Amino acid sequence: MKRTERVGAMLQILRENPNKTFSLGYFCDMFDCAKSSLSEDVSAAKRALEISGYGRIETSAGAKGGLKYIPSISQKTAESLLHELECKLEEKDRILANGFLYTSDIMFNPVIAKGVGQIFAKKFENCRADYVVTVETKGLPAALMTAEMLNLPLVVLRRESKISEGSTVSINYFAGSAERIQKMSLAKRAVKPGTRALIVDDFMRAGGSIRGITDMMREFDVEVVGVGVVIAAKVPEKKKVSDYFPLMYLGTVDADEQIIEIEQNVEGLKEIFE
Repeated sequence: MKRTERVGAMLQILRENPNKTFSLGYFCDMFDCAKSSLSEDVSAAKRALEISGYGRIETSAGAKGGLKYIPSISQKTAESLLHELECKLEEKDRILANGFLYTSDIMFNPVIAKGVGQIFAKKFENCRADYVVTVETKGLPAALMTAEMLNLPLVVLRRESKISEGSTVSINYFAGSAERIQKMSLAKRAVKPGTRALIVDDFMRAGGSIRGITDMMREFDVEVVGVGVVIAAKVPEKKKVSDYFPLMYLGTVDADEQIIEIEQNVEGLKEIFE
């Protein structure tokens, strides 16, 4: 293979497996080339990613060393994604009863979910999480994409326990500003004590669901090291969780006046790229 062909193949493999370490020997065997030649290929791949803004390649020495692709998203691309989200969320026909918006088509859009995952992965890349955790159902795509970018297992808390998951732990929590009691459950073998979790969800009003997930993690002796939500409601101002990172803020939703107040977390996004 020519160098350009090797570099192209290497980038394809690395980008399909973000945050997974590959030994140099793996690529030497695949391309049937010497390590000296491969080192030059890696340098070329690094430059390509740096110029394009699609992430970076990190190398490590030693017996367990190698190289891995750290995904990223440029500030311009992230800003474009949030602008697209804002435009979609401002569509008047999304207004539902009781101040809610229809968002299923947005949350289950693979392109949007991947972009959201890239932003969350960049925000929380140094939190040293062992899992990405969410509660079914609309938070699943964003959480799954975040987990893929960070090369972490996805843990899903269920509203109802399933016999296929074996023994479970269930807790009751207060959901929403109306303080409705709901239940969530998690299989006992889903997480290990002493580990760390990153919570990702689609929407937060009062923070009841996020608080419920946090309480569940505490039952398993798992530390929550970050919370990312796609949309956070402005009201109530005082949430049941204090430390969270939203992409969008939702204000007034008035069906009679056809008003939807939505805005981007501009300052939060800027901090990621500083």
